[in-house]
Amino acid sequence: MSPSAVPGDSNQPKQTALITGASAGIGRDLAKEFAAHGYDLVLTARREEELTKLADELRDAHGTKSEIFAGDLSQSSAPHAIFEFTSQRQLNIDVLVNNAGFGANGAFVDIDLKTHMDMLAVNISALVELSRLYLPEMVKNRRGGVLNVASTAAFVPGPFMTVYYATKAFVLSFSEGLSNEVSGTGVTISCLCPGATTTEFQQRAKLDQSRLFAGPHIMSSAAVAREGYDGFAAGKTVVITGPFNKAAVFSARLLPRSFAANVARRLQEPTSHNR
Repeated sequence: MSPSAVPGDSNQPKQTALITGASAGIGRDLAKEFAAHGYDLVLTARREEELTKLADELRDAHGTKSEIFAGDLSQSSAPHAIFEFTSQRQLNIDVLVNNAGFGANGAFVDIDLKTHMDMLAVNISALVELSRLYLPEMVKNRRGGVLNVASTAAFVPGPFMTVYYATKAFVLSFSEGLSNEVSGTGVTISCLCPGATTTEFQQRAKLDQSRLFAGPHIMSSAAVAREGYDGFAAGKTVVITGPFNKAAVFSARLLPRSFAANVARRLQEPTSHNR
């Protein structure tokens, strides 16, 4: 049974999806996809006002019931606080969407240490902790799953976004290993790997003027979310969005790692570091 089968069945209770980083971009559009397919939601992000607007929009469009938890996943207490929030409200989380994440463009030595450590906390630590908190009940119920949002950055080294690329490589490896572990349990583990996408990510990462975000291959967050949901519902372990990104990942696997690193450097090296 695919993860979407029960919400679409009027004879079964609605399932609930918890989505991190739901206030904008891919997370917001994933919330729309899950709502459109009959899920109720728990929406988390730092910006409560944006979450409230989204919850109202989804209620009006789909009759979706949404609970809101405003919190910062760079804080070590946040994952457990989210778990306590859902437990106190007796919400069974059928699907966990680990979407929250951020990057920073620049030389490793020029980016402050707190930014690096916050990135590790949000992109890796929170994702692992939330997965460990919610996955046991899914395995027990033999349904549902986890959708982790990584990136095509997971497949190559990433000079001038070194920590970000490394975190996404972790997410991909973690997802693939976990998918193998839970095979046969009725639980799906998927890893969504989009390429360059039009979201707030590039502004926060200071990539607005980079070559990475130039060209016709840039996808909308809505298109990425649609492919991500469909891949998860189909039980796919790795979902690479768009034909351009699929071709790029295939090519990267054939090329020497040093060559791939040089290509990534050319795409995102700050002007001040150009040689």
